[in-house]
Parts: sequence; C-alpha cells; structure tokens
Amino acid sequence: MKILIIDKIDNYLKNKLLQNNCDFTENLSDSKEQILKKFNFDGLILRSRFNIDFDFIKKAKNLKFIARYGSGMEHIDTKSAEKYNITCINCPEGNKDAVAEHAIGLILCLFNKINISNHQIKTGIWNRENNRGLELMNKTIGVIGYGNTGQSLCEKLKGFNCNIIVYDKYKKNYGNEFIREVSMDEIFNHSNILSIHIPLNKETGNMINKSFLNKFKKAIFIINTSRGQIINTNDLIYFLKNQRILGAGLDVLEYEENSFDKINSKNDNMIFLKKSDNVLLTPHIAGLTFESRKRLSEILANKILDFIKSIK
Repeated sequence: MKILIIDKIDNYLKNKLLQNNCDFTENLSDSKEQILKKFNFDGLILRSRFNIDFDFIKKAKNLKFIARYGSGMEHIDTKSAEKYNITCINCPEGNKDAVAEHAIGLILCLFNKINISNHQIKTGIWNRENNRGLELMNKTIGVIGYGNTGQSLCEKLKGFNCNIIVYDKYKKNYGNEFIREVSMDEIFNHSNILSIHIPLNKETGNMINKSFLNKFKKAIFIINTSRGQIINTNDLIYFLKNQRILGAGLDVLEYEENSFDKINSKNDNMIFLKKSDNVLLTPHIAGLTFESRKRLSEILANKILDFIKSIK
C-alpha cells in the first residue's frame, strides 16, 4: 500500500504507518498538477492544502482511499470518489472536545467582557461597572447540529445549569434529561445564544443570512466554530449594527483561503469586525490543541489501517 501525504501531520500517524509496513511519501510543496503528473499511490492523506476535485480523482488511477486529517470534507468531491470506488475517511471524533471547549470559551469571554476589560486594564483603564457581565446559568443555548462536536458541547454545558435546545435536520430521538430536541422554530423563539456545528456544503453555505437571523425573537449571541462560509458576513454585520446580535465569537471566517492558512483581512467587513468590541475573532484554532493533534493521529491511523485490512 503506497500512500502520499501532502500536508503536515503529526509524527504519531507516520510512525503508526511505518510500524504496519505502509510505504508512504511526503510531498508538501508540489502543486496539484505536479502531483498528478507522477501519481501512482493507493492512498492520499491531506488536511486542506488544495481541493481533491473530479479531475484529480479521475486522473489518480490507483487511488483507493482519501484520508482527511480532520473533520470537514468540503475540500473533497466525495460523490466522485464514491463513483470511482474510492473510500473517504475523516476523523471528526479527534478534535470534538477541543472545538466544544473553545466554543464555551468564546461564550464566557463575550458574556463577561474579558477581552474588553483585559485591553482596558493594559491601557490604564479601570472600569468595573461598564464591564458588568452576564451569567450562563438559565440562559437558553440553541445548538444547530448534533454531530460529534455538537454532542460534546452539550455534554460540557450540563454543569452550567443552562437550557440546551438542539436542532439537527438528519437526526431524531437524541434528546435526554439535559438537552431538548427541538424544531428550528423553537431555536428562533427561545435562544439567547446560537452555536453552529454543521459541515459546509451546498445546503449550509450562506445559511446564516438576513432572512435566517430575522426569525429570532430575541437579540442573541452567535458562536461559529464550524466553517466561515456558513455565515453571510454582510448580514451578520447588519444585525450587529442594529443590536439584534449582541456579540459574536468567530473562530472561522468567510474570508479564509481554502487552506485556512491565510485570510483576506483588508476588506471593509473584516475591518469592522476587528474594531468591534463585541466581536471575538480567533484564527481557526478551535480544533488545534496538543491533545487533539495526538487524538486525530491515533483515530485516523486506526481507520486507515482498518481500511487496508478490509481490502486484503
């Protein structure tokens, strides 16, 4: 089994492959076109360096699996892969806890104005009353998406004594004593906070737009640790300006490059977000912890090895 690795991955994964007699090559610099010219591999491991589209899949004659070091699969044409009998593998379990904890961190920071008061003190301002915060207890958190990360977030929110309501279009009967399975109408009617945990695809791109946000009965806080293109930034800013959105915690942004390594930060919308005290921005790091790096490697390695065993 010959495997090509085109992104930086943890050494644990590489060592695990070596221990199981997998022959791998690393190519972290060649373009997609250059890689295709000499492609003779059975497996491909990547993060987000470039899209694996129909053309790539059609030309990669020997390819048997594509393994995504992470959760999101929007960079991979999974339908074409299925057509050519190529198995797609990812590991959303690996960083679910990291992302969930980051989402809670964004909520607490916004509620308690930690970023604002920290900046003020460092510039010589001691202002207690204007930095009075909110408590998470008894607030209603609307969670969209009850996959790995959505479930982890709900589990971690239990101890805050808040009301957790969840909508998932593709799941049923997951409610329990701590969370309530609801319709989107109930998310719109009751949420104080909206936290987004869905993949980016044709259905969810630009989903959080003016029409969507206009349905909320209360002014809300919004947290996005999924993908930036799910939120229409123009519409988000409109609701921030009109105080229909009280604050936003954004680990992902519409203006990131496909690789997530760079962002176009000079447009007017980014300038507004960077200047807004009630907007928290982090550089797509919710899933990047030391613990998740190892966990992602362990899970993906095991899934790859299981796949190899299954076709022998």
